[in-house]
Amino acid sequence: MNTTSASYKTDRMPASSFKIMAWLFRVFDLFRNAESRIEGIGIKPGYVVVDWGCGPGRYIRKASELTGENGLVYAVDVHELAINAVSKIIDKYTLRNITPVLTDGRTVDIDDDAADLVYALDMFHMVNDPNEFLREVNRITKKNGVLIIEDGHQSRAKAKQKILLSGDWTILEENKQYLKCRPIKVALKYDSINLLS
Repeated sequence: MNTTSASYKTDRMPASSFKIMAWLFRVFDLFRNAESRIEGIGIKPGYVVVDWGCGPGRYIRKASELTGENGLVYAVDVHELAINAVSKIIDKYTLRNITPVLTDGRTVDIDDDAADLVYALDMFHMVNDPNEFLREVNRITKKNGVLIIEDGHQSRAKAKQKILLSGDWTILEENKQYLKCRPIKVALKYDSINLLS
């Protein structure tokens, strides 16, 4: 059995559900500014930022603005419809610092230690294998980078337990909206080939 495709199918919502979710977000966003959710999470000009679980791209315009022309934003999702939606936003607003990336839910085509900040909003509850997800986010996050992660539709205690049990993150702080985490980097963790030399 191909476990990559099994995980991909588990973490990925059906197309009809994605379309309903995107429509509901448009309605919600008429009454509240969704982009304000990322204004205070620490994105700075020149940062490399990853919007993991970007969905229909609610935050990418603000992330693009905050990182500026010298920054880069990866919009990552397991759903092709999300990548299509982000691509349309990129074209509509001529966003030059956004790169959409389709993931299989296990790995992502982003270099090791690339991201200054990763945010994963309202998606953690949907991840089939939190250890695998958190390990991959650790891989792409710089040593002094951070992960901003919401509980999603699960308790704070459950979200914290998943993060801490992964062994890949420490929780720096928490507030009502999210947890701010720092990666635990072990020099040989991902480079076992050097052990044989």
